[in-house]
Amino acid sequence: MVVQGSGANSVTGGLGALHMMGASAGEAATARPTTIVKQPSCEKLTNVPGHSITTALVGFPPNAYTPRHRHPGSVTAFVIKGTLRSQLEGGRAGTFGKGQTWFEPPGAAHLFAQNASATEPAELLAIFVGEDGCGPLTIFD
Repeated sequence: MVVQGSGANSVTGGLGALHMMGASAGEAATARPTTIVKQPSCEKLTNVPGHSITTALVGFPPNAYTPRHRHPGSVTAFVIKGTLRSQLEGGRAGTFGKGQTWFEPPGAAHLFAQNASATEPAELLAIFVGEDGCGPLTIFD
């Protein structure tokens, strides 16, 4: 879940909205819708020196997909609406509905996240805890 300055952008850090890559490698990837991320806040954690907490709303249009990536900090994802599929390296793919969560340890390979529906949108709230600076939240492999 990459977030950059204001406006629609790609892979860096800051506040605003952006579009994620539509899919993994290859021509088929360009056929999938992009994921839209809005980062409402990034705040220093005064009780944890050198770290910040960032919130992001991630919209998954029907059939949207995010390819393999990592996050430099810890991430908790909370599904707000719809149904998402997600898989971390070494784990099984899971299906998560409204009100369900998953956790991603720092640096873990997130193999994919996708909207399980080809007709209905989905959305999640991502909460990142990482080093100060509110820099890049996502690193694509």
